[in-house]
Amino acid sequence: MSWWRFMMGVACVVSLAAPGFAQEAPERSKEPYELPELAITAEKTPQPVPEVTQRHDILTKEQIEQIPLGQRNLAEIFKYQPSTFVNPLSRNDANWGSYGGLGPRYNVYLLDGLPIDSFVDPMSLDPIYLERAEIQRGPASIMYSNYLSMDFAGNQTALAGISNLITQERIDAPQTRIIGGYGKWNTFLGKLYHQGNAGNFHYFLGTTYEQSDYTNYGTPDSWLNMIDKPEYRKIKAYAKATYFFTPETKLSLFGHHTMHDGDAGRPNRGFDHQYDLLNLAFESRLTPALSLGAKAGYRYYNRTWEEDNFPASLSLRSTDGVRQHIFPLDVTLSWRHWDRSLLTFGTDHQFLTYKTFSEVAGLRNYFNDVHARLHGVYLEEKLVLGNWVLRAGVRYAHTHHDYDRVSGVVPAQHSRSWDRVLWSAGLRYNVSPRFALFANAGSSYVVPSAKSVAGTIPASDFGVPGRHGQLPNPGLSPESGISTDFGAVAWVLPNLRVGIRGFYTRVDDVIVENVVSRDPSQTQSVNAGKVDAGGFEIDLIHPWHKSFYWFANATYTQTNVTNSLDPRQNNSDVPFVPKWMANVGFTAHLPYDFTISPYFQYIGHYFDTTDKTFRRRFGSYVTVNAKATKSLYKASRFEWLANLEIVNLFNRRYEMPWQFRDVGFQALGSLELRF
Repeated sequence: MSWWRFMMGVACVVSLAAPGFAQEAPERSKEPYELPELAITAEKTPQPVPEVTQRHDILTKEQIEQIPLGQRNLAEIFKYQPSTFVNPLSRNDANWGSYGGLGPRYNVYLLDGLPIDSFVDPMSLDPIYLERAEIQRGPASIMYSNYLSMDFAGNQTALAGISNLITQERIDAPQTRIIGGYGKWNTFLGKLYHQGNAGNFHYFLGTTYEQSDYTNYGTPDSWLNMIDKPEYRKIKAYAKATYFFTPETKLSLFGHHTMHDGDAGRPNRGFDHQYDLLNLAFESRLTPALSLGAKAGYRYYNRTWEEDNFPASLSLRSTDGVRQHIFPLDVTLSWRHWDRSLLTFGTDHQFLTYKTFSEVAGLRNYFNDVHARLHGVYLEEKLVLGNWVLRAGVRYAHTHHDYDRVSGVVPAQHSRSWDRVLWSAGLRYNVSPRFALFANAGSSYVVPSAKSVAGTIPASDFGVPGRHGQLPNPGLSPESGISTDFGAVAWVLPNLRVGIRGFYTRVDDVIVENVVSRDPSQTQSVNAGKVDAGGFEIDLIHPWHKSFYWFANATYTQTNVTNSLDPRQNNSDVPFVPKWMANVGFTAHLPYDFTISPYFQYIGHYFDTTDKTFRRRFGSYVTVNAKATKSLYKASRFEWLANLEIVNLFNRRYEMPWQFRDVGFQALGSLELRF
C-alpha cells in the first residue's frame, strides 16, 4: 500500500532526527502559552501526558467556546482534529462522519467517563458547561466497553478512538451568563447559565432555548421534498452538583433534559424528540496508592416522527417512533505502585430496552421489542520505567440479547449471546522532554444491533414509494477488528509541537450502512466483508504568543473492502471516509478586546456505500468558518460581550449522502452579559 511505504519513510526520517532531539534539552517554557498536561481518558484517572501511550489532544473551555457550531452538534468541536470527519446532515439530524478510516460508530463518546450515544447525545448536550474535551486517537484502552445502543448505526466501539466531554466540577468563582442571539432563517437563541459554590458544595445550572424557521436541507427533487420552511424548537435544561468531602473524595450528580420538536417541511412530517441523561459519580482516594471510581448513569431516547403518503398525497400515514432506556455502570480501582506505575482493574455493565413502533389511527403496533445487557471485566497494567511507558490490558466481554418481537412478529430465536476476550497494548519512549515515540494496538468485537437485524420497515417495503427507512437483515454476523498505530511527537521549538501518526485497522465481517434506494430513501446493514483502513496524519500546534495561537493538520486515508462473494463490493471503499482532509485555524487576541478565530477545512472525496454499481461520490470542497468576540464594556464583575458566528462563509452548498445538502452560509450574532 502506498500509504504504508510513505509512513515507513517518515519513520526513518524521524529515527534519524532522534539523536538531535535526544540531546539535553531545556525545560519547555510555560510562556507565552502552556498546553494542558493532564489526560484522564486513557487511564480513567488523571495522568501526565508523557505517561500516556495513546495520542491525545485536549480542547480547553476557551478553545471550545471559539468554535462555531453551525449544526448545533457538539461533535463539531472535534471537526478540526486529524483523521476526524464530522458530518452532521442538518440541525435536526445526526453526525454521519468517520474516525481513523472507519465509520462514526468506531469512536466512543464519553461524558465524564461514562459512555453516551455518538449519534444522539452530541445533538442534545450543550457546550456552555464543558470544562474541556479530550480526544484519544487510535486503538483505545480495553477499559472502555462498547456502547449498547440499538438506534442509528447501532453499537459503538472504541476501535478508532474516544471523545470525552468533561463537565465543570470545581467552581472557582460564582458567575452568571445571559445570552441572547439572532441569526439567519429567524433563528432565535437564548441561554441562562449560573455557577457557584458554598464551601465544599459546587454547582451549575441553566437552560437554553432556540427556535428557527430554518431552510430546505435536501437536494432538488429529493425524497425530502420540502414545500415549506422546516421549523424546529429546542429546549434544554441542565444542572450539576458536586460535593467535595475532601480534596480527593467527591460525589457528583449531573442531569440534562432536551426537547426537540418541529417538522421536516411538509404538513404531516412533524417530529417530537425527548432526550434525558443522568450521571452519578463517586471518586475517592482510599489510601495514598489506591483510588476508587464508581459511576452510574441513565439515558432515555424517545424519538417520534410523522410519515405521510408522499408522493401520492400529503395526508398522514402513520406516526413512528423509537424508544430506548440505557443504564451504564462502572466501578474502577486504580493502584499506584513502583513510584509512577499504575494498575487499573474493574467491571462495567449496561442494560437496555429498545422498542420501535408505528401508530395508525390511534392504534400502536410495536415493530421491535428487544432487551439487552452487556457485562465486562477488565485489567490493565501501565509500567513507567525511566523514559519507557509500557501498557498492557485484557477484557472479558459478554453480550446478551432477548428478542421479544422482531419485524412485527415473535421470532423463532428468542435470544442470542456472545463472549469474547479483548486485549490492548501500548508503549511510549520519551527520548527527551521534547521528543517521544509511541505505538499502540488493540482489538474489538461488535455484535449486530437490533435495528440492523430487524430494520425499521419490513423487507417487503423495498423500493415502495414513500417507504423511507432501514430494511432488515437477519443474517448479519458479528464483526471483530484489530487496530494499530505508531508515531512521534516533538517540540521542535519551545512552543511549536509537531506530531505524526500512522494507523492501520483490519475489521472482519464489517457491518456498514449501505444506501440501497435513494427515492424512497432506504438503507440496509450488511456484512461487507473484510476492511483494511490505513493512513497517516501530521499536525502542528503553535502557541506563538499569548495573543496568537495557530494549528494545522492533514490526514491521508486509504480503505479497501474485500468481499470475494460479491464483486460489486470487492475492492471498494468504506463509506463516509474522505481520502484527504486538512485543517488550518488560529485564534488572535487583538487590540480593543477583540478576538477572532477563523477555521479553514478541506474535505476530499468519499462515497456513500460499498456497492460500486450504486454508490455516489461526494466531497472535494473547502469551507471557511469563524467566530469573533468583542468585549463592549467591562467594570468590576460585569462584562458585556458581542459574538458573531460565521459558518460556510463562501456558501458552498455541497451535497451529502441520502440526498441531504449543506444549507450554505450561516450567521448568528449574540449579546452576552457576564456577572
